[in-house]
Amino acid sequence: MNIADSAVYTETKLPVVWKHRELFFALGGGLFLLLGIFTASPAAALFFYLLSYVCGGYFKTKEGLEDLITDRKLNVEILMILAALGAASIGYWNEGAILIFIFAMSGALETYTLQKSEKDLAALVKLAPMEALRIDDRGQQIIVPVESLRPGDLIMVRNGERLPADGIVQNGISAVDEAAITGESVPVEKLPGDTVYNGTMNGSGTLTLKVTKENKDSLFQKMIQLVEEAQTSRPPSQKLIERIEGPYVITVLAVVFLMLTVPTLLFAAPFQETFYRAMVLLVVASPCAVVASIMPALLSAISTGARHGILTKGGLPLESLIKVKVVAVDKTGTLTKGEPAVTHIHMEPGAETQTALLEIVAGIEEQSSHPLAKAVTQYAEKYIHKKASIDTVKDITGFGVQASAGSDTWLVGNESLVSAGPWSRKAAQLHQQWMKDGHTVVFVMKNNTPQAIFALKDEVRKEAVKLVTELKRRGIHPVMITGDNEATAKAIAAETGIEEWISRCLPEQKVKEIEKLRSSFGAAAMIGDGINDAPAMAKADIGIAMGSGTDVAIDTADMVLMKSELSKIRLAFQLSYRLKRIIMQNLIFSIAVIALLITANFAQHLTLPLGVIGHEGSTILVILNGLRLLRS
Repeated sequence: MNIADSAVYTETKLPVVWKHRELFFALGGGLFLLLGIFTASPAAALFFYLLSYVCGGYFKTKEGLEDLITDRKLNVEILMILAALGAASIGYWNEGAILIFIFAMSGALETYTLQKSEKDLAALVKLAPMEALRIDDRGQQIIVPVESLRPGDLIMVRNGERLPADGIVQNGISAVDEAAITGESVPVEKLPGDTVYNGTMNGSGTLTLKVTKENKDSLFQKMIQLVEEAQTSRPPSQKLIERIEGPYVITVLAVVFLMLTVPTLLFAAPFQETFYRAMVLLVVASPCAVVASIMPALLSAISTGARHGILTKGGLPLESLIKVKVVAVDKTGTLTKGEPAVTHIHMEPGAETQTALLEIVAGIEEQSSHPLAKAVTQYAEKYIHKKASIDTVKDITGFGVQASAGSDTWLVGNESLVSAGPWSRKAAQLHQQWMKDGHTVVFVMKNNTPQAIFALKDEVRKEAVKLVTELKRRGIHPVMITGDNEATAKAIAAETGIEEWISRCLPEQKVKEIEKLRSSFGAAAMIGDGINDAPAMAKADIGIAMGSGTDVAIDTADMVLMKSELSKIRLAFQLSYRLKRIIMQNLIFSIAVIALLITANFAQHLTLPLGVIGHEGSTILVILNGLRLLRS
């Protein structure tokens, strides 16, 4: 995607008056209408009414004629044009101008609503850097387009600049504002080895980064793609209304033709009165409010979601979420943080002091890239001021490591690595209990003498329990699907309150389980973050990806939680419920108003001004009702 050519991007640079030109034209038409009403001279009044017609009706007339000529499609604008011209033809210039003004105002208000609802999404595009400072093989700095960056390139980002690519910090320390990506308001300190994202703002330090993804594959560009899809897609309900709009308009025109001919030819009714009633029918039968019942509300909901870190691929996910009856949730990285952490430590009798042991273990484990080793090192660093000097470290694949420090030999690893040691009964009991509770146990031995055991666990996210509770409250059945073993799955399920879980699931098995859930419960959603979750997310009715997840998961998902907060799913359900409620309110209200006005017209109790106010007023009300979804 070329950001510079983006319609959203260029639109934000236009003057405010031009950006909201439709609203200003509508107001201009209203001004000429007032001048016509309060002008004593009939000729001057007619002149101002003509200006009101032209100024207020320009955009709607243009829209209606473009659809008629280009797409050969009839729409509500054609009905309004015919009604206004018909009113003028029988001398009702005042009423026709009022119709044009209110119709133009409702259209301008709808356009303004759509612009406002898209504002939070379109703002993302402006944040995308266009150029990067690349460091070549000779160490020289060259300004290049971001599209030319490739994985492995080195780039420099000065203080106060936006990062032009996803990458890993090579040199420098800085605090990076990641609000555009994660919604986190507090800048995050970045050190060498940390991951950074395109579109985020560098703080006071200068960073050298190694590019990890091309511009088109960066997380930021994926967000922009979601923006484009959200702005252009139409949900099924809106497509249905757009499909029936043309036939409905033809039906109204046919009824109007019959009203013009039958009473006059068969019953000798006065033509002017018959024509007047036909013009009133043109106004009140127009489905303006019905057409405006959905998209303003939908885009308002999408905007509110985006403001809180929920990006959706169009309106279908939000509209369909309310139908979900079962939610399948991945464990690692979704219900849990995806990073193991030390939860317990047991020191054996006669072992080294805990501080001395942690210094040794930290010195050994820092030389390993294994996630468990990293977790043990991070735990030890909280309680020690230095790490012991280690002479050699030998990796024993699948078991752990063997290290030497001075004359001592240390073993750090799983039960198989240290099975020869005479472990105490307490250690054996704790080992069994921790394993039952879903922990991973790391043993430490010095010169074949047991020293300590560590319990590590991928901690459950704080909001996971609240999510499960919320799903149950809404009558939605939560199911955990994981590739982990049965004991760990059972422990995590108990901790989160999930009553049904499926363990040892490979990716293809997850797809089959989603199919079973859909056949048993109905519409299903799948929440995940990894490559192994993508097939199941694609199979589910709605796939929801964690923002910290893999590119494949994000690409496959219908909805992305940019800050990886499960609590945002609750907001998504709330938005879906509110969206359905407001759309139903709008449709019922708008259809009822049309039916009432048509009945009153056939009973000859409705004047053209009242018909205009009732019809166009209902359109404005449904737009304002949809705008309520912009509130959090």
